[in-house]
Amino acid sequence: MRVLVVDDEVDLAEAIVRGLRREGYAVDIAHDGEEALEKARITPYDLICLDITMPKMDGRAVCRAIRADDIHPEQPRILMLTARDEVQDRVAGLDDGADDYLVKPFAFPELTARVRTLMRRDAASSGSMVHVGAIALDTAAHSVTHYGKPISLTSKEFALLRYFMAQPGSVISQEELLEHVWDENADPFTNTVRVTVGTLRRKLTPDEGEVPIETVIGAGYRLLDIE
Repeated sequence: MRVLVVDDEVDLAEAIVRGLRREGYAVDIAHDGEEALEKARITPYDLICLDITMPKMDGRAVCRAIRADDIHPEQPRILMLTARDEVQDRVAGLDDGADDYLVKPFAFPELTARVRTLMRRDAASSGSMVHVGAIALDTAAHSVTHYGKPISLTSKEFALLRYFMAQPGSVISQEELLEHVWDENADPFTNTVRVTVGTLRRKLTPDEGEVPIETVIGAGYRLLDIE
């Protein structure tokens, strides 16, 4: 999943970015409202962690502008991060279009729990577990089993599988995977998507079993619901 972290406190923003990347998310960063809005209009982010008090354009204005835009097919979820803890501040942020609100200072595990909750809203999952066929993925424990057997995945393979499992049976193009599973530093002219899909597919294919990730020639890849 692709995340944008927006905060003018450079050290805090970079700490959040590092932590989310360890969780397997593809993360970009912006340090003011104008930069955040520009990036959000270019990239179809799945979630934006948005500080309220920022130079050039505050977070509430950014949130309203994103909600008013009709550029990408899907709107990002927005988690507002702010030191303002008054009820009226939280209500105002939610009325501006935020999906959730987290008051600073916060513990990083709470941030990641909020992110997981927002990310799975469209995944038809309950709690931290996501199931597709014989594959079970635990977003909180960062673990995967296939037919009950633990599967060891890299953080990028985990992120890729999580994205596939959010829309099982759908054909997902290489371009979409690059936009949502890799960050802005990824080279679009490399074969990184094909290679990572290949290694993930091999890890999920049992001996003499069906391949759970199929290649749809000319279109992309599809995760099959195989019991």
